[in-house]
Amino acid sequence: MFRFRWLPMTDPIENRHPTDQTRTVKGCILTPDGWVTGQMAHDAGVTAISGDPTDSPHAPYILPGFVDLHVHGGGGADMMAGTDSIRTAARLHARHGTTSLLATSVTAPARDISTFLDAVATVCNALQADEARVLGAHLEGPFINPDKLGAQPPHAQPADAAQLRDWAARAPVRVMTYAPEMDDNGDLLAALRDLGIRAQLGHSLCDYATAKAAIACGCGITHLFNAMSPLGHRDNGLGGAALAHATFAEIIPDLIHVEPGAILAARRAIPKLYGVTDATAGAGMPDGEYRLGALTAHKRDGSMRLPDGTLAGSALTMDQALRNLVAVGVPLDEAASRLSTIPADWLGQTDIGRLAVGSHADFTIFDADLILTEVRVAGLSVPQPR
Repeated sequence: MFRFRWLPMTDPIENRHPTDQTRTVKGCILTPDGWVTGQMAHDAGVTAISGDPTDSPHAPYILPGFVDLHVHGGGGADMMAGTDSIRTAARLHARHGTTSLLATSVTAPARDISTFLDAVATVCNALQADEARVLGAHLEGPFINPDKLGAQPPHAQPADAAQLRDWAARAPVRVMTYAPEMDDNGDLLAALRDLGIRAQLGHSLCDYATAKAAIACGCGITHLFNAMSPLGHRDNGLGGAALAHATFAEIIPDLIHVEPGAILAARRAIPKLYGVTDATAGAGMPDGEYRLGALTAHKRDGSMRLPDGTLAGSALTMDQALRNLVAVGVPLDEAASRLSTIPADWLGQTDIGRLAVGSHADFTIFDADLILTEVRVAGLSVPQPR
């Protein structure tokens, strides 16, 4: 076995904390080239990794911080409620290993989405030490099919490219979920591509041909299998088109939204399948009632549901998502990548979701039982719950 050392290069990370000092952590480090048993030096960014490559990793496992591209809330807070609620949710998810996230809206009147985006812009510009970094917004709606709302409030509307452009001027909109059948002339998809926003298909009843055409234009998939026309061996829809053609797709690995066999089938079919929590305000909280936009969701037995029993997002956190993926047979390094590197790649960001010289020092440490023991965002420790 050869020994190597990655030497520091010019660090692209800006806005360092004035008291940053180089620190070192030791363990089995998951790098883009595989596991390394050794140590990682960092300040706000990773400055060096040294050690021996290994095919037999052991605890402590040092993994890239999770990147969650679909988060509605957590810690009792719904992100549609404003700046304080976004920060509360970002703190909760940071304690569970998420170091970067997209604040995610629900379908709502245009003025409410504008207010939400103003709050996202405020939080994006001021990372606090105990929070996951908020990379921008994921707009889930309102350009979705009113007959496939799932747990979305009833404010769906036809696609409006001009409205999208107004929203994109308020905050960094990084992802938008829409139903392609609501965009008859393709103007919305053209605007999404022009603005550099990742388009995802969801809350849709489109047919296979419509979905295939949108995927060919670069669209990803929102919470695969949920709130979409399904896979069928004679009457195929978005679910089937995703398995046949998609490169990137979200899936919710809480083992409630999607059962293990379907997760494994999607893993075989979609090269860049990645996990999201779709977490709502009940994540990290006891059973009870919690807000989801204009609706009320009930947390019980680990799930979030509307009064009629419809799943309403999840109570999932990313550390549990990691354990769930490993439990259904996904190797630890792959599971970690599907919760960090792949979603970062979907956004086109190479400075998060991986541990390499020049990346942000956003990482997690897990013990032999895959219990999270430490989280660092920009090199600073996040307080853990007792």
